[in-house]
Amino acid sequence: MRQQPTASWNKADREVILGHLLDAARGASDRVMRVYASADVDIEMKGPNDPVTRADKEANAFILAHLEQALPGIPIVAEESDPATFEGFRSAPAALFVDPVDGTRDFIAKNGEFCVMIGLAVAGRATIGVVVCPAYEGRRRTYAAAEGLGAYCFDEHEARTQIQVTQLVDLARARCAVSRFRRTATLNARLAALGCREVISIGSSGIKGVQVATGGCDLYVHPSSSSVKLWDACAPEAIVRAAGGSYTDTRGKPFDYQGPVSQGRGTVAGNPTLHTEVIRRLALDQAKFGATRGDLELPE
Repeated sequence: MRQQPTASWNKADREVILGHLLDAARGASDRVMRVYASADVDIEMKGPNDPVTRADKEANAFILAHLEQALPGIPIVAEESDPATFEGFRSAPAALFVDPVDGTRDFIAKNGEFCVMIGLAVAGRATIGVVVCPAYEGRRRTYAAAEGLGAYCFDEHEARTQIQVTQLVDLARARCAVSRFRRTATLNARLAALGCREVISIGSSGIKGVQVATGGCDLYVHPSSSSVKLWDACAPEAIVRAAGGSYTDTRGKPFDYQGPVSQGRGTVAGNPTLHTEVIRRLALDQAKFGATRGDLELPE
């Protein structure tokens, strides 16, 4: 693609960029699934409770090679890359955010709850997103969105369906997606205080996001005092917002993709009415539950 100032990108430009992100994410997904089917995924530990596998590394390398050729000049902020490779991204007009395997622990557990995520932010705002779920519920699904183009799901045959968040306004009837790992008593109490009809544990943050975007769940709530990595938020945020929803931290603060790589506190996603009500209730609960280290839930 011939590079232009981001302010001049029109609908056709966004379609081209989205196509490049789709190609990169699908190609990476194929590589992830080859490792998934193998006997040895080569697990290493980057830190406490922070595994990385051969799939993470191979998918990261493929995505970087593809995007550096297709979209030269746009910094790529990727989880498995050396931070020195994306130093200075905060001053760039646009940046790409890559999580090559979101839900590595789920990948290792072979429960299918992992995905490949690529997002593009322009002027600090999540604008284009792709999430490929190669094995969730035993089927491959691809979710893609861009501002002005809408949000879509592609099935395993690449048939495209437009998606949107639910219109439910009663929190007591809501189905809420929450994280599967690292649940604490305090975090469970905060979730219970919301009064949702059903709480559904799902591994990857990307899958929780697209479940909201498709109406599979009404909400995604991560009521933690831990910060969020921008590569965990950019793609699902772009998709949720293009599907008519809201996506912020638990204080209602938008993620700033020209800010630090780690920011905010937890995540809330849903239609605007439910999102506003959850933010209000979490604020009311703050005095009761506090924001101590005991609240922390590590990212998927």
